[in-house]
Amino acid sequence: MSNSTRKNVVVVGGGTGGATLIRILSKFLDASKYNLVLVDARESLILTPATIRLPVANPDGLEDRVFVPLKDIFINGNGTFRQGTVTAIDPSAGDSAVVLDDGDRVPYDVLALSPGATWYGSFDFSGDIKARWAEDRENLKNAQNVVIVGAGAVGIELSGEIKSEYPHKSVTVVQGSSSVLNDAYPAKYRKALQDAMTAKKITFVPNEYIDDLRVQSDGQVKTRSGKGIKADLVIPAYGPKPNTGFIAESLGPDVLSPNKYVKVQPTLQLVNHPNIFVIGDAVDNTEQKQAAKTVAHAAVAGGNIVALLEGKVLKPYKGSAEMIVITLGKEGGRGYLGVLWGIILGNWAVKSIKAKTLLVSSMRATYGLS
Repeated sequence: MSNSTRKNVVVVGGGTGGATLIRILSKFLDASKYNLVLVDARESLILTPATIRLPVANPDGLEDRVFVPLKDIFINGNGTFRQGTVTAIDPSAGDSAVVLDDGDRVPYDVLALSPGATWYGSFDFSGDIKARWAEDRENLKNAQNVVIVGAGAVGIELSGEIKSEYPHKSVTVVQGSSSVLNDAYPAKYRKALQDAMTAKKITFVPNEYIDDLRVQSDGQVKTRSGKGIKADLVIPAYGPKPNTGFIAESLGPDVLSPNKYVKVQPTLQLVNHPNIFVIGDAVDNTEQKQAAKTVAHAAVAGGNIVALLEGKVLKPYKGSAEMIVITLGKEGGRGYLGVLWGIILGNWAVKSIKAKTLLVSSMRATYGLS
């Protein structure tokens, strides 16, 4: 079958979800019938769970191992990588394509979107990331009083990394609610995590907001209520924003929920565009935004894309129990498994599962690298 008569399957976004989906599709799609294309602005997948350590330290050249070249993730070389930023989607019948920032069009018969979300500061992965991490490490080295804004998983893990590397520095985590994380997790786990932070001498300030991240002339950062917290370095770690603007601009604002996430059917298809799938952090659902959930999305979407192309029945994404493993530096942390009565994992388990290596080797193996 000639290249022009093969159907085009395009995946936009080479983060955890898109890269996992590419692995699935490149394994199961017949290369004689389908062109598989991955589009991303970056040339590499970033192993995000391991990046929590890099604004603090770079042990054993860790930062070189968190990048996975996207051109190398296709199984048996089945597919091509196109570097570029998608600025629009043209769903016109017979001429559907994604439009890149250079004006080029990448045609699709089936499209999968995994646009992810944008974080702030140290976890904004645009531009020269290594240079930013080096600057972060230097700033942290010179600071004595560090304030982290946000007590989600990222803020908590970052506080633990700092205390692990610099045990004598003051680290304060500020949160707008009364406890760490959110109520997707039971109070007993949140308390266990907060107690573990206290044991590492991490100060937790609840029910406060910091709107201005600048340190004032008196050496403090001010909360919304007027409280002063001693600081010479303030790090934002509040939640990200989904990268969905181009989707709404292309397909209409009704494709997004009020909080700018993409509304999907249980099969992860768009309601009015059954040949477009969405996975990952951009999906509008009630589950927590995690790499593991994104991988689960990719598994369902991958099977459904193959089923759609072969005229078979698609399956719904049914979600999964909430589970999380939060590190507090290399020595451990606390984990939660939302099964049975709700299992809480302590330092030994968390160190064995994640804290020591941050899963780098296992994640690289998932994408076919050593």
